[in-house]
Amino acid sequence: MLDPRRFLPSDIAPVPLRRVWALAGTSLASSTGAEAAAADTQIGSALDSMLAGDGATLAQLFSDAPSAAVHRHLWRLLVERERAADADAALRLTLFAIPLVIVAALEDAKAPPVTLPGVVDDIDGKVALLREHRALSGNESFALGNALVAAEALGFAALPALLARRRLAATPESPPALAPAPMVVASKTEAVHLRFLVGTALAAPTADPLRDTTVGRWGIPLAAALARDIGAPGVAVLALPRAPAGLVPALWQGRVAQREVSAQLFASNAIRRLRAAVGEPQAVLSVHGPLADGGGEVRLSLSSPFDPREAEGFRCPLLPQDRVDDVVKMLQDLLRDCRVNTVHVLPGLHADRDPVTGLTLLFKGDALPAGPQVH
Repeated sequence: MLDPRRFLPSDIAPVPLRRVWALAGTSLASSTGAEAAAADTQIGSALDSMLAGDGATLAQLFSDAPSAAVHRHLWRLLVERERAADADAALRLTLFAIPLVIVAALEDAKAPPVTLPGVVDDIDGKVALLREHRALSGNESFALGNALVAAEALGFAALPALLARRRLAATPESPPALAPAPMVVASKTEAVHLRFLVGTALAAPTADPLRDTTVGRWGIPLAAALARDIGAPGVAVLALPRAPAGLVPALWQGRVAQREVSAQLFASNAIRRLRAAVGEPQAVLSVHGPLADGGGEVRLSLSSPFDPREAEGFRCPLLPQDRVDDVVKMLQDLLRDCRVNTVHVLPGLHADRDPVTGLTLLFKGDALPAGPQVH
């Protein structure tokens, strides 16, 4: 599938950023491992300098990257820099985050909005639960902050100050003091929020407390405890934790999980309504952009030929590192799991708005442009 996103021309950026982007391009195009490694070494040195700064240059390096491929490559190298341990240190302090996808809705559509707290009660109890179930690969020397932290607090601009704690702290007892982010629940329709629990772990330089990338036996009891903590009368709450990870990968994994859960909720609700009203739905997947902000979307439309007026649409935003084909496949897999048999995947790029109505452009299975691929 074509990429609909519009990337900024690199020649308008500061020279140091252009140099790093050029090195990333060299590494990606290298015909030998030695050539790629040489370019990556220079990129690593530049990332180290940015991580010693105030975060603004690091944030611009990623926000203005000239392509998704360059963004992905720089991101992989940044993950390596975050994981790197001081070979001379007896112990290593690792910062980590547990992504939490929180689904919340009012039980009564007429009820006023409710604000769920951004602070977790009895954080020591949550730590004990994680230790009991060996959530950090058996490491027991770790602590968690009690704030439910928004994604922005872990972004590239904030990363240097956060990672500096590895040099300033010798014990995991004081996780970063980050601002809590409460969640407003204003509708009976489920809203999908993304929050993080941030912690620190102390281990030998050769040990990796984050090597387990799956949610183990700790997942269900932690989800239940968090739902009790942040729940409120008249609000249905579901907490879905992901595996602990370094700050850089945790942020990405959380955003992907939030999008996938949002797509799952949309599809299950829309398919159930359509089946109850008019029978089996048809699905259309189409790629749209560039949007006004330069981004792009993969859109899912569900409809039935037996009711030309009814259709349900979902806009799936492309994140900076995304491959368009991966997002399309995620939605195809979801539709397969929901037993939707007719799925049209439209080739090419499509506009954001319908030229006639000015509304968001979505396609229906019974009114497609010529030449769709049917899977």
